[in-house]
Amino acid sequence: MQFTQRTHTCGALRAANTGETVTLNGWVDGRRDLGGMIFIDLRDRYGLTQVVFAPQHNAEVHEQAHELRSEYVLSVTGTVQARPEGMANDEMPTGGIEVIVDAFEILNRSEIPPFEIEDDVDAYEDLRLKYRYLDLRRPVLQKNLLLRSKVYQVVHRYFDEHDFVEIETPVLMKSTPEGARDYLVPSRIHAGRFYALPQSPQTYKQLLMVSGFDRYMQIVKCFRDEDLRADRQPEFTQIDLEMSFVHAQDVYRLIEGLIQRMLKETLDVDLELPIPVMDYYEALERYGSDKPDLRFDMELVTLSDVLRGAEFKVFSGALEKDGIVSGINVKGRAEEFSRKKLDEVTERAKALGMGGLVWMKAADGGLTSPIAKFLSDEQLAGIRESMAAEDGDLILIVADARRKLALEALGTLRVELAKELDLVDRRAHRLLWVVDFPLFQWDDETQRYYAEHHPFTGPKPEDIPLLDSDPLRARADCYDLVWNGSEVGSGSIRIHDSALQAKIFSVLGLSEKEIEEKFGFLINAFRYGAPPHGGIALGLDRIITLLAGITSIREVIAFPKTNSALSLMDGAPSHPSAEQLKELHIELRK
Repeated sequence: MQFTQRTHTCGALRAANTGETVTLNGWVDGRRDLGGMIFIDLRDRYGLTQVVFAPQHNAEVHEQAHELRSEYVLSVTGTVQARPEGMANDEMPTGGIEVIVDAFEILNRSEIPPFEIEDDVDAYEDLRLKYRYLDLRRPVLQKNLLLRSKVYQVVHRYFDEHDFVEIETPVLMKSTPEGARDYLVPSRIHAGRFYALPQSPQTYKQLLMVSGFDRYMQIVKCFRDEDLRADRQPEFTQIDLEMSFVHAQDVYRLIEGLIQRMLKETLDVDLELPIPVMDYYEALERYGSDKPDLRFDMELVTLSDVLRGAEFKVFSGALEKDGIVSGINVKGRAEEFSRKKLDEVTERAKALGMGGLVWMKAADGGLTSPIAKFLSDEQLAGIRESMAAEDGDLILIVADARRKLALEALGTLRVELAKELDLVDRRAHRLLWVVDFPLFQWDDETQRYYAEHHPFTGPKPEDIPLLDSDPLRARADCYDLVWNGSEVGSGSIRIHDSALQAKIFSVLGLSEKEIEEKFGFLINAFRYGAPPHGGIALGLDRIITLLAGITSIREVIAFPKTNSALSLMDGAPSHPSAEQLKELHIELRK
């Protein structure tokens, strides 16, 4: 089929083009028949232009236009004219003009779409994902993907300016025992053996440091077989980098410059540097989270010293077991919380693992609460002073012998209440480095240590002796980048000494045989002059959602999976044929 090449996109024409003969190509976004004239909004990814079929201008063309329906693909040729007085649409960039049609061609017809192609579409997500190619015609999704493309260009330019080398690492690699479950790929040539899809290029980028490429980066696909949610996908994209001869502060400064440029070039937002740094334990005690949202106040306040020796057994019992009492102040909102609503908040605390929740309302210079009779006047005054409470404030308190669980439960309530009470400044971009995490965590079920981040994370040099005496007290030389309460990056100064790396593997409970089988190549590489090195991986999908002001990463990925890791559009994962299974030496059992 022959058609006339477009002269302009559907978002390009302005009043300055009045009188020009133009050709536009695009989709029928909407159709209106008014007073014998037919108005079509023609759409492409650049915008909308109103085109007009007028019987008095060209009766034949007007008659042919009666066939046009939503999502037909057209080539339209006509003359640009100013819209009649009072008919301009100031909300559209092209709203001051229209194209009076001289000729058009239907390039392709469309069946009735399963949902409207519009931003505020009223359709279930599963239906949109099944017809993702139609969903992607919606301007809001196209805007998200164009934003993603722009961020890619910022990233490439920025790292090129800073002397980084882009190097691709393998997608078919060796399975390793740490982290989430691997996606495995069977080998046809080597019966019974499997590749793994990379959860990250971690070992490869460290080997590149051994190879002398002192500044590596790539935008890379990673894969994890884990339970999904709105901010997770089985395949996701990282901005991955590694540098030799650096300290943590060097990584901070590099990444801060990148984020500053991203915000400026995509949203025209100025980010003040440096980004604040907070110790992991301080973040947990002040915000109940290792990824605190700083867009609102309502910090946690530890009340243990004020309430030590209290008659109220919930408090005293927790403190006798080296636990914690902590509270938050919901400023000025006490009157909004009826007894029924407070009971609901208490049930939410129980669902988070707490035995309950204590509430107090500040009024008449004091505190009222069902448990006030179990506290002395001095203790009540101490709570009010510690919480900086004023009349009209609501105080919520948890107490538990399990310090971390109590703080995390209160931190979760803090975030939930802030969203419900509309306390979050949604226009703000608040970033934070959270540093010095524990190197290990202990799992009671398996009776072994696990790496808090990954097994290649270096310990703080001064904490190396603790690997033998008290591993849980050892801190990692690591750092997470938190953006509006979401972890968008995680990195560390790596281990570059083979003996120290073997020691870490030993603490993790790996036998010498397992170490050799899984990581022998890396340990051996460190024996040949590995430089000190460190790096970070940034979650590109999460960063785009933050820049776009949305919550689901599915809205910034062209072809995402559902929460059950299904691709509804093409039916992946699919059943292999018997012949394929035979070639792979695999037999399926029911």
